[in-house]
Amino acid sequence: MDASPSPTVQSATATHAAPPPPAQTPTPPHHAPPTGLHFVVVFGSMRRDRIGIRLVRFLARQIEARGNACTILDAMEENLPLLDRMYKEYARGTAPAQMERIAETLRRADAFVVVGGEYNHSIQPGLSNLVDHFLEEWFWRPAGVATYSAGSWGGTRAGVQLRSLLGEIGTAVVSGEVAVPRCQDAFEEDGSPKGHPGEWERRVGRFLSEVEWYARAMKAERAKGPTPY
Repeated sequence: MDASPSPTVQSATATHAAPPPPAQTPTPPHHAPPTGLHFVVVFGSMRRDRIGIRLVRFLARQIEARGNACTILDAMEENLPLLDRMYKEYARGTAPAQMERIAETLRRADAFVVVGGEYNHSIQPGLSNLVDHFLEEWFWRPAGVATYSAGSWGGTRAGVQLRSLLGEIGTAVVSGEVAVPRCQDAFEEDGSPKGHPGEWERRVGRFLSEVEWYARAMKAERAKGPTPY
């Protein structure tokens, strides 16, 4: 039989023992190591008393706390006209300055988190209009879906349709999602969570970890060379 290896014994004559390795503080599950990715959070509500902006602010703060950069692309602030010509339909250098700026924001992104509410079982028109102005700028990046409502369903029916839309424009929609019922009771106006401390941080942490995983993989593949289209 093989003998078990003998434990290492320090010499009794040694004057200086090697110091023990420093203790490592475990990383909380909702604070992953910094990833250095660039997120764009896309928000589609155009209503003056919108509650979803609370979720947007919370998500942006969580993304940045994980070591990422975050830009909020807000349909209300951009206030694009109803779609007439897509960005790609302009000759190079002739698109309106606003569309050029948005296109550059999308091109810089490594990942998207799309935040939407539910209107009549469907997607907010402001969100759909913003998304539809662009196409290639969305390609080959992951997208996470986050929905909300003032009632008890959390906008999940809009989330189903958002998955179809985001898949069609060339993003890879991750499996996990965030749905916030009674958003006005979940977050303060500034995005600070209400309720039990750490509850929403834990829920969102796993979701963001999944988006980050896909973002790292797809960023590496984009850097290797041409994409399939």
